[in-house]
Amino acid sequence: MRPESLTGGFVTPPQDSARAFRTALSVLSRPGTILTLERLAPPAPLSPAAGTLALVLLDSTTPVFLAPSHDLPAVRDWLAFQTGAPLVGPEAAAFAFGNWDALQPLSRFAIGTAEYPDRAATLIAELPRLAPEGSRLTGPGIRDTARLSLPESPSFAENNDLFPLGYDIFFTCGNQVAGLPRSTRVELV
Repeated sequence: MRPESLTGGFVTPPQDSARAFRTALSVLSRPGTILTLERLAPPAPLSPAAGTLALVLLDSTTPVFLAPSHDLPAVRDWLAFQTGAPLVGPEAAAFAFGNWDALQPLSRFAIGTAEYPDRAATLIAELPRLAPEGSRLTGPGIRDTARLSLPESPSFAENNDLFPLGYDIFFTCGNQVAGLPRSTRVELV
């Protein structure tokens, strides 16, 4: 285990994790909203926001997939020490971390079943930028419309067509995070 895997976590875990979890819930319940997470220092290329999500969403019973962009010894060691989450292939993952392109193809991630739609994967996709512009979002949690700088639109429209099945996504950039649940309709503008 590398010494740097022992650092970079929450300074005051109970308070920091509660705030971060509240932020994660907020961005998924209000698609298109971009919020800032506490600044952590996970190993690169894991962004501070993605590292924060890992600390509040993962534990030793949560199977995780690291896309090639993030499947590095430093990230593996940090996640093992900080969360204990087991690493698995994409088909068995409850959560997946990586750059948007490295997460492709999305069809390999679980979308849940009719009996258990909650058994779908949640993707944490790292983007070079997040901004309230671009694709138009509508659906639950959005008053009229919202905008979000998505890497594309077709995958999200297909995902919404599967509802109540489908995957949920957190987009991260630096210490910013936005959410896109499967119930959100996405239109390219």
